[in-house]
Amino acid sequence: MPGETSTAMDKDKPYHLNLPWVEKYRPQHLDELISHDEIISTIKKFISVDKLPHLLFYGPPGTGKTSTILACAKQLYAPNEFSSMVLELNASDDRGIGIVRGQVLNFASTRTIFKSKYKLVILDEADAMTNDAQNALRRVIEKYTENVRFCIICNYLSKIIPALQSRCTRFRFGPLKPKQIRPRLAEVVKKENLAVNEEGTKALLKLGEGDMRKILNILQSTALAFSDPGGSGVGNTVTLTANHFYLCTGAPLPADIDTMVTWMLTLDLTSAFTKIHDMKTRKGIALADILTEVHKSMEKIDFPPTVRIFLLKEMAEIEYRLSIGTSEKLQLGALVGLFYEARNKVEAHATE
Repeated sequence: MPGETSTAMDKDKPYHLNLPWVEKYRPQHLDELISHDEIISTIKKFISVDKLPHLLFYGPPGTGKTSTILACAKQLYAPNEFSSMVLELNASDDRGIGIVRGQVLNFASTRTIFKSKYKLVILDEADAMTNDAQNALRRVIEKYTENVRFCIICNYLSKIIPALQSRCTRFRFGPLKPKQIRPRLAEVVKKENLAVNEEGTKALLKLGEGDMRKILNILQSTALAFSDPGGSGVGNTVTLTANHFYLCTGAPLPADIDTMVTWMLTLDLTSAFTKIHDMKTRKGIALADILTEVHKSMEKIDFPPTVRIFLLKEMAEIEYRLSIGTSEKLQLGALVGLFYEARNKVEAHATE
């Protein structure tokens, strides 16, 4: 999983300084993974008894799917065997039916000099494969099971045909929990000589939403953006706070969202629209981000069930209209009007 400490890499090597932290701290062994303990222990058991099945890893991005299978491969094969025993195809590669019948078939059908070992084919981002390619893969998996194992990795299980799903042992990688991320995040912060306060850590975890890759990328970008002038971009004395992370990512500040919701719930229609539009323009906030955060903040507001349902339904409609390219200004007016109408419904509900 991105975000793990790599013990195999020498920190003094010049090339290591230029690596993104996602790769710099990618785990090299299964023991270095920090989450999904049940999955890791199961895979370790498969390896220890030499009965690794075909695998299907699915779940949101940044939860450790690719890192897990690469750590498995490094445990299965010596460094000098790796290139000849592992074939990794990513979404950036052409993976139509021609590649399955050509490159994958040739790799799977060729026996290795290590007669006791099987090869490993890693198909990352497999939900981007065409249906024809997935159908062609069915026979390859069955015919060459003695010689090769497949690991299919995807974000959306529904995009993998049932025939492939039934041939693999499935594992779901869920979003990482804050308690799993915090220790490794603290380790990265320490190794990079950064200073992040508790408020900043909470903001980083909130922005990351359980995606370790996203968290590390935000941390690295923020550390570089707010480093000392003329410095290396890391190891600076600036203490990173929540504001730093929100400014670097362009996400709206929670205080701004709370202010907007208060305006929509208390001011008249024209004043609320004018104030929100001015703040949105001044701070460069996207209406889609405002909608997402307002939706989250609704948990704090005590609306009657019927009013809450009305708001959620209409906000979804506004988000849909935004996604197809309608005017942000018009949709902002619709959002303000929606809350104004909700206020009237709350008052009517109170008088009943």
